[in-house]
Amino acid sequence: MSDELILVEKRDSIGKIIFNNGPLNILNIDMMKQINKTLDDFLEDNSLKAIVFDHFGKAFSAGVDVGEHVGDTAKKMLEVFHGMFKRLNHMKIPTVACVKGAAYGGGCEVAAFCDIVLASEKAKFGNPEIKVGVFPPVSAVIFPSILGEKKAFELILQGEIIDAEEAHRIGLVNQVFSLESYEQDVSTFLERFNKLSAIVLQYSKKAIKLGISDFETKLDEVETLYLKELMATTDANEGLQAFIEKRSPQWQNR
Repeated sequence: MSDELILVEKRDSIGKIIFNNGPLNILNIDMMKQINKTLDDFLEDNSLKAIVFDHFGKAFSAGVDVGEHVGDTAKKMLEVFHGMFKRLNHMKIPTVACVKGAAYGGGCEVAAFCDIVLASEKAKFGNPEIKVGVFPPVSAVIFPSILGEKKAFELILQGEIIDAEEAHRIGLVNQVFSLESYEQDVSTFLERFNKLSAIVLQYSKKAIKLGISDFETKLDEVETLYLKELMATTDANEGLQAFIEKRSPQWQNR
């Protein structure tokens, strides 16, 4: 495996960002900076017909680095993390997440934010942040429109993990493929883009997104709530510290 935190490929009009921080592909600041730089490059490439997020290792991504989520680095981490979604929000090209393993926390948010999610039967999804005293800002913004309010409340407020079939049933995943044929099934799916016009794909995506509310305004509001109010609570800091120390949190409800 390469020492690079991500690998980048361009082939047959498909741009790929492959998470390579295995086995769990934890999203640290350096890795997310590399992703953002690649997205900036892809933004300028009008020849691409799809951008794919894939992964080496057993997990798509188990989330952001909790060690960078506390103290002075928390604001910087959130800025870089949310920078990915702001770039993706401006991406004219269709985006696809290929999830063979676990997509938890920030990893679940990256997958869910993509236009299409292709999962293996072994994939799992979830935002367990509530269990360590915080909430997932991006999922809080996008889950109600993707899943409906009731399911969004359930998944975010309970933090439970769901399998690929349940994720497909509720609309979080587009397709579920068997693990044995996964690579071929994904390849066949992506090949369909190569038969289409890049510019028509871009305008089609733009038309779909016109019906979606202003993501960035909502994300900025949620980010302010997160940093200014949530992170000022005793329990948010206790939950994160307990996770780092591998112990159960002692909630004070304040």
